Amino acid sequence: MLFSKSKVTPWYSLFLLTSGHFLSDFYANFLPALLPLVISKLGLSLTLSGLLVMVFSITSSMLQPICGYFVDKSGYTWLLLITLPFSAAFICFSPLAPNTVILFSAIALSGIATSLFHPLGSSLVGKASLNEQQSLAMSLFIGGGNLGYAIAPAIIIFFLLHYGLETLPILIIPSILLTVALYSNRLHKIPLAVVPRTTTQVRRWYHSVSLLKLNAVMALRSWPQVAIPTFLPVMLHSQGHSPVLAGQMLTVFLLSGAVGGLLGGYCGDKIGYKKCILGALLLSLLPTYFFLGATKITWFSWIMLGLCGALLQSMVPSSIVWAQAILPENAAMASGMMLGLTFGLGGVGTAITGTMADYVGLQPALLWTVVPLLLAIVLALNIPNTQMQSESGLKTPQA
Repeated sequence: MLFSKSKVTPWYSLFLLTSGHFLSDFYANFLPALLPLVISKLGLSLTLSGLLVMVFSITSSMLQPICGYFVDKSGYTWLLLITLPFSAAFICFSPLAPNTVILFSAIALSGIATSLFHPLGSSLVGKASLNEQQSLAMSLFIGGGNLGYAIAPAIIIFFLLHYGLETLPILIIPSILLTVALYSNRLHKIPLAVVPRTTTQVRRWYHSVSLLKLNAVMALRSWPQVAIPTFLPVMLHSQGHSPVLAGQMLTVFLLSGAVGGLLGGYCGDKIGYKKCILGALLLSLLPTYFFLGATKITWFSWIMLGLCGALLQSMVPSSIVWAQAILPENAAMASGMMLGLTFGLGGVGTAITGTMADYVGLQPALLWTVVPLLLAIVLALNIPNTQMQSESGLKTPQA
């Protein structure tokens, strides 16, 4: 339920948080487009370039559970008001850095601000949305981030070509305007702490087998979701296709994911989190296999790619709400695990795929990413369902 001092509707609060996720992920996908410029300007080696990407990946994704734990313990919801301007400012000023130390520092600080926003934003969605529409609200929130992430490269390249690198800080302005709207809506005043009725209800995250299994399921799902856009341009190039085709296919994959996230949230509200995730995992097997196994690009390949992106992303909203229900005392941390840690672990899986590709070839290595989806199905089957409603508005696991 919406915080009592707010004078606006839950849907307006959701709109603001979704817009915040759009901008957060929009800024988070600046680095690939900026990387060639900073390499040229500072003379970075490929090793340092890879290290820069790794630093941003760690600070923007894998730190999210730690940031969520901090938010759960401190209750500092006001941090929401600094996350977007900080992430925007540091990433927009990073290519203007005079040396590598300042560059790495700016990238790391931008990543930390991103890591703070995600558990904060997703926890506030759970508080500000209607209880019976938790998954739908979360899917809209996730969809906003997916859309921002998908269009960021095109926007930043267009901006740099027409206005130049020195004017990049202008893109900080949207983050400031949205922060003013968030402040006016008093979202930073919503309390996130959940007070359990008895001390026996308080559980540590590492004591929750269900949460750890769910985290493993989503990490395994993230493996192909990260590996496909990472290696798709390389695979297409090896097959003689143009970079333009690679860009188009990446756009289809990412935008389909945004649509899939919306549909997945609706599905989670209607049939339950576990059924939604299991169904998406099962349905994703064939599109993933058929797309990665195709020897040439046809209309069927495009359909399979779109279905693959949509189904892999459709599980995220339900996973976040399910994780918050399993561990309501640490909702922000649970959100950080589903949004950030699992994505980072998917990156680890992608590194394994890359190593395999050196021995068996890229396309066969990518085909093997179907196996993690099979393992995820087995694990998901063994997670207890969530049915009962708690007073906090979140669902709690059945005994």
